[in-house]
Amino acid sequence: MTDIAIKRALLSVSDKSGLAELGATLAAHGVELISTGGTAKALRDAGLAVRDISEITDFPEMMDGRVKTLHPMVHGGLLAVRDNAEHVAAMEAHGIGAIDLVVVNLYPFAATVAKGAERDEIIENIDIGGPSMVRSAAKNHAFVTIVTDPADYATLTEEMQASGGATTLAFRRRMAAKAYAATAEYDAMIASWFAFADQGEMYPEKLSVPFRKGQALRYGENPHQSAALYLPAFAPGGSLADHRQVQGKELSFNNLNDADAALELVAEFRDGPPTVVIVKHANPCGVASGDNLVSAYKAALQCDSVSAFGGIIAVNRPLDGPTAEAISDIFTEVVCAPDADDAAKAVFAKKKNLRLILTGDLWDPARGGMALRTIAGGALVQSRDNGRITREDLKVVTRRAPTEQELTDCLFAWTVAKHVKSNAIVYAKDGATAGIGAGQMNRRDSARIAAAKAREAAETYGWGEPRTVGSSVASDAFFPFADGLLAAVEAGATAVIQPGGSMRDDEVIAAADDAGLAMVFTGMRHFRH
Repeated sequence: MTDIAIKRALLSVSDKSGLAELGATLAAHGVELISTGGTAKALRDAGLAVRDISEITDFPEMMDGRVKTLHPMVHGGLLAVRDNAEHVAAMEAHGIGAIDLVVVNLYPFAATVAKGAERDEIIENIDIGGPSMVRSAAKNHAFVTIVTDPADYATLTEEMQASGGATTLAFRRRMAAKAYAATAEYDAMIASWFAFADQGEMYPEKLSVPFRKGQALRYGENPHQSAALYLPAFAPGGSLADHRQVQGKELSFNNLNDADAALELVAEFRDGPPTVVIVKHANPCGVASGDNLVSAYKAALQCDSVSAFGGIIAVNRPLDGPTAEAISDIFTEVVCAPDADDAAKAVFAKKKNLRLILTGDLWDPARGGMALRTIAGGALVQSRDNGRITREDLKVVTRRAPTEQELTDCLFAWTVAKHVKSNAIVYAKDGATAGIGAGQMNRRDSARIAAAKAREAAETYGWGEPRTVGSSVASDAFFPFADGLLAAVEAGATAVIQPGGSMRDDEVIAAADDAGLAMVFTGMRHFRH
């Protein structure tokens, strides 16, 4: 027989939601309730009869509650194999009563860390007895039911009602698997905090990174691939980890990947003027700042309106109605914003397939963190690229120094280039991208592609010349030869920002001087593979 009747239950929970209702259900089935501390009080306050754990162990709870369930009278009742004669004899000899159900959720370690608690309080919120009971009950799931999530109380109730107060083996197996996942996540959170926050160790010998399933996705990059979104325990605010989808179809793998790229870039301008980022296939195809979001959006769109079709848009200000109206003129997959007013929501409500995502804020890229990428058979881990350049960091290497406007556009182009796949070339003029070349195998081709896009935009909008004329151009890494720089000269650029450091820097500087360009070195590169 695989159904096991629940006659005796041990409840010890940090999260009291649904506890009174569960306790009443168990009592209605004649289940004896055993509990600890605050859980026992909550059950008694609900009018239920409860036995304190100290009655079972014949030891008081002690050391501020640190020691209460770590006792043979508890773990013997959990671990005993009920059809093993020696185990049964040991239970009888020592007066150990069987425990058929354990309902435990653990001390709120992650929440304690998240609120900025002091170290001593964080340490006190490392649960010891709880995980021990969870693991004991889960190991003996052939006879014991373990429930660690209040969301499963309703299913437990249904099980008992359908089986006359018992649970099925299939249910107990499912709950055991979930229980071990819960303790694994809990231990990973603790190990992660100790390594990164407490010890400041970026690359511990054993990497424990707790992730919890956020949602299943329709498929991965392609329909034949499966996919899901997993979220870290210590997620930064203002990111996709805590997004709220207001409307639109279910988000896909590609939607989320592109939305993350858009949010990472627009977050660079979190403290700047109204800025709009348009992303396609994880690469920006238009970025602009302006006096308001509408003007910024129009300038960003004009960089590459062809690629913007079906793209992802992120803004650094609450979305307003006029901007939503402008965005609605072309097909857009996802719009990300800190917030949106009622007018913007009303506009997008007419576009039932458009996904509107609100993040509540924009995360600060300067906070850094860890970037993890899987490879076949392993993972690559590095610190996030939170490198930034100020005007004071720049070194003028040409005879002509950049003008104030050229310098402003250089820094704007440099910020965007950081988020373009290498090899990256970004032309910018008057706070807007004029052309973007991404992901090419050589830098010269990126420069030419970006210039070609600018010429196409000029033809589309009837401009007399492409916006690369008089622009500043950023290269995410040094020019290994002068040919990439000369391609930018052909496009009409007048100023260049690049890391420097090539064996042929002198050749590149000489080419810039011959063309009358101003060029600055950053001393920092931004490869993005």
